[in-house]
Amino acid sequence: MRRRTLITRAVGTVGALVAAGASPAAAASDSDADSRRRVLHVRPGDSVQAAVDAVEATVGDAADGLGHGHGAGPTIVVYPGTYREVVHIPAGVRDLTLLGATRDPRDAVIVYDRANGTRKPDGSGTYGTAGSATFTSAAPGLTVRGLTIANDWLRADHPEITGTQAVAAYVTGDRSRFERVRFLGHQDTLFADTTALDSFDRQYYRDCYVEGDVDFVFGRGRAVFDGCHLHTLDRDVSFRPEGMVFAPATARANPYGFLAVRCRVTSGAEDGVYKIARPWVPSYETTAWPSLVVRETWLGPGIDAVAPYIDMREAYPWQTMRFREYANSGPGAAVPVPENRPRLTAAEAVLHTRGTYLGDWRPYEQRY
Repeated sequence: MRRRTLITRAVGTVGALVAAGASPAAAASDSDADSRRRVLHVRPGDSVQAAVDAVEATVGDAADGLGHGHGAGPTIVVYPGTYREVVHIPAGVRDLTLLGATRDPRDAVIVYDRANGTRKPDGSGTYGTAGSATFTSAAPGLTVRGLTIANDWLRADHPEITGTQAVAAYVTGDRSRFERVRFLGHQDTLFADTTALDSFDRQYYRDCYVEGDVDFVFGRGRAVFDGCHLHTLDRDVSFRPEGMVFAPATARANPYGFLAVRCRVTSGAEDGVYKIARPWVPSYETTAWPSLVVRETWLGPGIDAVAPYIDMREAYPWQTMRFREYANSGPGAAVPVPENRPRLTAAEAVLHTRGTYLGDWRPYEQRY
């Protein structure tokens, strides 16, 4: 099977944030002026990771203001093209902005292809789910805008591999913000997690597009999906269900898990073959109490309206989890069996908003 095409178009112009007439430079500032503005430019043939490494090398240097707590962090501008590499943003690179130059996320694509069961070149074992990620960030205050992040590993190309989780983005770190970002994958596309089992790190996704099949938005993070488009893929398999959109693993002590508000769920598969969610209680955190609220969201016909939730393990039935809906619409939001559609009351819905989930951090009040 051929790997799917990830870029639908590319443009030759860049946004106003990119200095006009700047000469190419591999992961380095184009000029001394850009260095003072802390703007790095990455073009085809350059490396996004090299730019991140260049930023990391300056962290803590008071002379250039890139240390912790010194105002706005640096910006890396990524020009149109496909960057086939793994990108890791360490925790020390605080308040970084990673920006697609054209504002169209289809133009700049960061992509790689490996899975949980892919063997490491050094023979030390397999990558595991988190290690399969194309893009990893543990940095607090991260902002990503106008990019595509993808893992194009395909099951059909690797029948010998049983660990088929292939993560596009593995995100931890408080105040992680994504706007107009496309996340492409199949199983476990977006891993919205926390830096530690007892951390309640916050994440915000606005106007993003996420596609996949099995548990393709999962993790224990406190994450808000605001106006996002979630798309289920056709797995071309005979068993049902074909997959699940969400698989939260929220810590029991965390009052809030995943919140999807004013989103849209579409499908490339047959009607009724996808579930909204199943609870993930990891073997390393058996006290988890998964939490998901889907509100004011359009659920397409791909969602099984009769039984929209399913167990991941019999020991942790979905009915005992914090799964709720409120004021949804569309054919997938029908309620033929009320006991299968746990719903918030109007009074309860007041407690499940962007503000209650994100607290004193209010990225939804900012536009770009």
